[in-house]
Amino acid sequence: MSNDRDIEKSYPKSEFVAKLRRLADAIENDERFEIQIAGERIYVPVRAEFNIEHEREDGDEEIEFQIKWSTED
Repeated sequence: MSNDRDIEKSYPKSEFVAKLRRLADAIENDERFEIQIAGERIYVPVRAEFNIEHEREDGDEEIEFQIKWSTED
């Protein structure tokens, strides 16, 4: 059975801002970040890598703040 998952969830601006603040605090304090997305609790380890991606296509632009880590470490 596969654990693959690809979910995109929209939040009201106030909730999005609150999540970003919690994330920034966790990163700044070298703490694990915890978030629930579409009913699943996700634990982001301190060792995670962070990057920002910008895409432009057919008049649309997108910025993605990405957090990546391996669960096999």
